[in-house]
Amino acid sequence: MKRNIINIFCVYLVLQGLYSCNKKFLDEKLYSSYAPETLTDSLGFDAASIGLYYQLGLFFSKSDAQGWPSVWNAGTDIAFVPPTQKQGIEVPYYDYTQLIATDGAASFTWSWAYQMINNANNIIVNAENSAITSLSDAGKNAYNGEARFFRAYAYNTLATLFGKVPLVTQPLSKPKTDFTRASLDSVNALIVADLTFAATYLPTIDNLKSNSKGKLYGRANKAMAQQLLAEVYLRMGKNDLAEAQCQAIISSGKFSLTKARYGVKTNLPGDPFSDMFVYGNQRYGQGNKEAIWVMELENTATVVGGYSGAPQQRRNWGAAYYQITGMTICDSLGGRGIARMRLTDWVVYGLYEPGDMRNSENNLRHKFYYNTAGQANYGQQVPYTGADTVFKIAPHTTKWYQYDPNDVFGFAMFKDFILMRLGETYLLLAEAQFKQGKLTEAAASLNVIRARANATPVTAGQVTMDFILDERARELLAEENRRMTLMRTKTLVTRTTKYNTQIINPVLGLTTKHLLLPIPQSERDLNKDAVLEQNDGY
Repeated sequence: MKRNIINIFCVYLVLQGLYSCNKKFLDEKLYSSYAPETLTDSLGFDAASIGLYYQLGLFFSKSDAQGWPSVWNAGTDIAFVPPTQKQGIEVPYYDYTQLIATDGAASFTWSWAYQMINNANNIIVNAENSAITSLSDAGKNAYNGEARFFRAYAYNTLATLFGKVPLVTQPLSKPKTDFTRASLDSVNALIVADLTFAATYLPTIDNLKSNSKGKLYGRANKAMAQQLLAEVYLRMGKNDLAEAQCQAIISSGKFSLTKARYGVKTNLPGDPFSDMFVYGNQRYGQGNKEAIWVMELENTATVVGGYSGAPQQRRNWGAAYYQITGMTICDSLGGRGIARMRLTDWVVYGLYEPGDMRNSENNLRHKFYYNTAGQANYGQQVPYTGADTVFKIAPHTTKWYQYDPNDVFGFAMFKDFILMRLGETYLLLAEAQFKQGKLTEAAASLNVIRARANATPVTAGQVTMDFILDERARELLAEENRRMTLMRTKTLVTRTTKYNTQIINPVLGLTTKHLLLPIPQSERDLNKDAVLEQNDGY
C-alpha cells in the first residue's frame, strides 16, 4: 500500500511540473459558440438545412420516454392507455388532473420548437445577407424558403398548443432572459408570411434536387407550404384563404389519390389504402403519388444516421400478441407491439360503416390466429374474449407495421412517416368549405375520399364539423396528431367526453383549460428579467 501511495504521489508531482511550467494549459479552447454560424456557400447552407430535418425527427422519434406517441393520441376521442402498459409521460394526457406546469411533454415540445426556430433563423439571416455572393438569389431564396417552412411549422405547433408565445426572428447570439409572449395575431402573421414566402420559392415536388439515387423527395416542396398554410388559415378562421390553398394543391396535377394496388407487396393480401403504408411504398418516388410530405427513415444498420432517435410508434399502436401462448412475432402481424395505446370502442365498433376499406383487416386488424408452427391450435382464431382484448389481441391500426428479422425484439423501427398526403388535403378543403356554409361543395370534397374507401356518399345535409372530424379519424387514424387537431378545432373536451368512455384508465379532469398546454415552469423560472405569463388555470 505504501509503495502505491508513493507512486501516485510521484505521478502527481510530474503532472504538477508539466502544467505549472506551461501556462497555455489554462487557455480556454472554444469547441462551440453561442453565436450564429456564418454560412458562406451551398455546402454550408445544405448542411444547415439538413439539420432542420434532423431536428424534425427528434420530435417524431423521441424514445427516452416510450409513451411519447400516446401523449398525442391517448386521452382524446380515439385512444386510451391500458393500465399495465403505461410508460409515464402520457399519464397527464388522460388523467388531466396531473397536467401541470412541470409536465415533461409540454417542456420537451417547447424546447424542441425553439431549437428548430433558432436553427431556421440562422439560415434565414444568412440567406438574406447581401454580402454572401457565392449563391445566386434563386439559390438563397430556395434555402430561405426551406428554413421559413420549418420556422412556420414550429411556430404553428407552438401556437396550436400554447397560444401566445415569444417571437424570435433572429438567431440568438447571447443568453436572453427577458422573453415575453407576443399576441397570437403577431405569431400568426409571421407564420403566414413565412409560408407565403416558402410557397413562392420552394420547388414543386417534381423539381426537387437530385443526388446519385434520384430526386430528394424528402426535402421541402411547394405543396407542403400550401397545405400547412391551409391548416393555419383554418385555425385563424380565414376559411376562404384555406380553401384556395387546398384547391391549388389539388389542381396542380402533381398528386393523385391512390386507387389501385401498387408497389412491393401487390402479391400479398392488401388494398390500395394499405399499400400506402407498406415500407418501400410510402414515398412519392416509390409510387405513392398521394404523398405530399414523407419524413424518410432508414435502417441504421445499413445507413448511418438513418433516423434521429428510436421511433416508438409500432410499439405504442401495435398489439402485444406475442404474450399469448401459441403466438410468434412475425412480419404479417407487424413485428413486436406492446400496446401502449388501445383504440376506443367508438373507433373499433362505431366509426366505420360495413365495407369501408379503411376498416378492412388489411388496415385495422380485428382478428388474430395462432401462428406458432407445430402447435395443435396452429391456424385457429384466438378467442376474442376477456382481458387480453385490452392489449394482447387489441384491435389496432396496421399503419405502423414494420418487422426486421435481425431485430425481432424491435425497440425501434425505421419506417417512414407520411406527414402530409392528398387525402388530408380534401379533408382540409371540406372543413374550409363547411365553415363558409358551402355544404354541397364540402360534401363533394368528402365524397372524393369516401369513394376511394368504398364508403357511402355523404349528402350536404349530413355535413357537420363532427362528421368532418369523424372522417379525419377514419382516414388519418394514427397518422395525424389527433390532440393537435382537436385543440385546433376547439373540440378536445366535447369529443373526448363523448367518445372516450371506457372505465379502464378513464379520462379524468378534462376541462376547457386543456385546450392549451401549460407554459413550462422551467422556462418561466429561467426568464428572470421579464414575466412569461402562464396560461389560465395552470
